[in-house]
Amino acid sequence: MTRFLTILCMISLLVSCKAETKEENTTPEMISEEQKELTVAEKIAQAYGIDNWKNVNEIQFTFNVDRGDSHFERSWTWSPKTDNVGLLSNEGDTNYNRKSLDSLSLDADRAFVNDKYWLLSPFQLVWDQGTTISKSTKETAPMSKTKLNKITITYSNEGGYTPGDAYDFYFDDEYLIKEWVFRKGNSVEPSMITSFENYSEFNGIKIAKDHVKSEGNWKLYFTDITIR
Repeated sequence: MTRFLTILCMISLLVSCKAETKEENTTPEMISEEQKELTVAEKIAQAYGIDNWKNVNEIQFTFNVDRGDSHFERSWTWSPKTDNVGLLSNEGDTNYNRKSLDSLSLDADRAFVNDKYWLLSPFQLVWDQGTTISKSTKETAPMSKTKLNKITITYSNEGGYTPGDAYDFYFDDEYLIKEWVFRKGNSVEPSMITSFENYSEFNGIKIAKDHVKSEGNWKLYFTDITIR
């Protein structure tokens, strides 16, 4: 009987030691990427389907702006994997690769970066380099006057087409953007305030198709969106 109790105690000790060893060997380095806490910017991008972006081979869209009775538009075709870009506008067609810009394609690329930023700004929060993103706070949104979450992305004073600019993003608890404020050169006063409206999903990518101002007859919107 005494021998049996001794063996039983030894087995219990071995099981206990194995359990302790397993627990002690679980280090932070072993935690997978999926388990790591996402930043607020990453959560916003994820809400818009950035996990599906790896499957995108081509995106087409038309960028439109209505000011009163005037209308402006230009259409784009972009292959993200190759960075080939095609522009169709009233001024003519342009085709180029963003990895090899020249003096002829520079103006077209400047317009493309602007239009793409409006279309995919939730992704630009995590794509763009040389930026500073503030902590999330609860603020009164300038258009709706409701309490929303807010982060600010500020661009470096060096590089890019519009260095030093800042954008205030106002988003709900589902991480969907409702309004934003553009501040040129990180000025205190807003340069432009618009809404994010009329959401649609294209192959897992969520896009706000309409942006309007609270004053004036002004609207920026996207048509002919195709994501393959």
